[in-house]
Amino acid sequence: MYQPDLSPVADSLALSSLVAVLPLLTLFVLLGGLRMKAHWAGLAALAVAVTLAVTAYGMPADLALLSASEGATFGLFPIMWIVVTAIWVYQLTVVSGRFADLRRAFGLISADPRVQAIIIAFCFGGLLEALAGFGAPVAITGVMLMGLGFAPVRAAVTVLVANTAPVAFGAIATPIITAGNLTKIPYTEIGAYVGHQTPLVAFFVPLLLVALVDGRRGVRQTWPVALVCGAVFGLAQFVSATYLSVELTDIIASLAALAAVVVFLRLWRPQGGEEARADLQKAAETEQGDGSAGQPSKPGDGDRPVAQSATRNGQDGSAVTGTLPVSGAQRIEGPRILMAFLPYLIIIGVFSLAKLVAPLKEFLAASDVKFGWPGLDGDVLTAAGQASSATVYTFPWLSSPGTLLLLSGVVIAAVYRVAPAVAAREFTATLHKLRWALLTVAAVLALAYVMNLSGQTITIGTWIAGAGTAFAFLSPVLGWLGTAVTGSDTSANALFATLQQTAANKAGLDPTLLVAANTSGGVVGKMISPQNLTIAATAVGLIGRESQLFRAAIKWSLMLMLALCVLVYLQSNVLAWMLP
Repeated sequence: MYQPDLSPVADSLALSSLVAVLPLLTLFVLLGGLRMKAHWAGLAALAVAVTLAVTAYGMPADLALLSASEGATFGLFPIMWIVVTAIWVYQLTVVSGRFADLRRAFGLISADPRVQAIIIAFCFGGLLEALAGFGAPVAITGVMLMGLGFAPVRAAVTVLVANTAPVAFGAIATPIITAGNLTKIPYTEIGAYVGHQTPLVAFFVPLLLVALVDGRRGVRQTWPVALVCGAVFGLAQFVSATYLSVELTDIIASLAALAAVVVFLRLWRPQGGEEARADLQKAAETEQGDGSAGQPSKPGDGDRPVAQSATRNGQDGSAVTGTLPVSGAQRIEGPRILMAFLPYLIIIGVFSLAKLVAPLKEFLAASDVKFGWPGLDGDVLTAAGQASSATVYTFPWLSSPGTLLLLSGVVIAAVYRVAPAVAAREFTATLHKLRWALLTVAAVLALAYVMNLSGQTITIGTWIAGAGTAFAFLSPVLGWLGTAVTGSDTSANALFATLQQTAANKAGLDPTLLVAANTSGGVVGKMISPQNLTIAATAVGLIGRESQLFRAAIKWSLMLMLALCVLVYLQSNVLAWMLP
């Protein structure tokens, strides 16, 4: 029976924390400093974590390795299962030729690529986050931006930054519900607090997106629509989380923001769209020329960018390729617009039924297979001496968002009349394309499980929590750290929600505020998680170049985290009136 000691090094919590953080430093230094490929960086960090678990924490070697095996399995299913099926659904739209119509349909709203980035990465991505989460928005919107002519690096960083504000309420508010279950604080109360924090992030994210797409010129020319989008999204988040429904917050916010953008663009149009598109095309050609986007040298090459599929015939008989830009002047009729959006309407319908219809939701949940991880369950305690619930593995074979995406894909293939053999071939090709991503995510989740079960993560969190009243400033850092490691705000809350509650009570702070801060901090940590970096890199054809995306995203992640730290600290005293 193993029970972690939170101060195993010289009986010092501070020294133990410095040792416990080594796996994370290994991961981020190898990724951001030495530019090592993500799967090698993940495996190296995993080796460090296992070594520390055995030598510093005294965890039996077999338990450390079994912890890694459970984490790796969780990384493959359900996490990467979601990514595989999400990209497969996209590939079905390509082989059917309907993706060309989708690009033209977005062109009807606006042919300006900066506005399209807001619509696709932020509004549509927020809707996907609300329903699916777990990397699906990054995978789908990344390949959509590539299909609209975005350079691979710019497309990937854009969707990573966009996948922030909606994360706290993602997958029908799963992170917040998890925090409520663990702390026994009503999740509606936690959600209301989060709804008074993340809208401020949401307000600025569309501005960041246009800056990423087109620099200062983009901000100067498109700031009105960016502010309208961010303001409406944030306001809808605030109202829904506080007064309507925590579970439906992101759905309401995403649809409200999209509607606001469409209406606003009927009254005002940005200048410089053609120049921005021309610059994006040049950037795409430059990246192809220097090899930074991968080299799709021949059809069937498993490492080609997902969006750079072989040429297909569109519904109008024209050639369709994933990376050609489309002009807003290319008009299409209403029925073809409906067919172009049909896959996403089907996905929204399937997920809405599965998540919002109580009898169906209960049926799907009842199909989950839960079992103690062999050789691990019952042999690992928490630091408090209780049996660890993390050693129970859940196999959501039917209720997983990945399975729901698979079912959606079957319906889409039937409606689009994609032959079963073609659909199966695309699925196999997607698996081959994602082979290194599968290894990366398995390694990172194995790392997270070893750190969690051995006590390394809690050591770090307990040390930070010792800051007293200043902990209000640091509390979002724990959520940021947990999500950066695991790639999931839900997992970050599972790690630190109770710790935040305990630290708040000891310091005389509002426990609901700090639990909410953990959730809000996690939203800005997701963009630098190796899991999300790998998903984005795979979607746009930058496999093995996750370090490049990490260096591009880390500054935005740190900037937004600092803003949240200041906000939460002020809400703990002078801005307490802001809270519900």
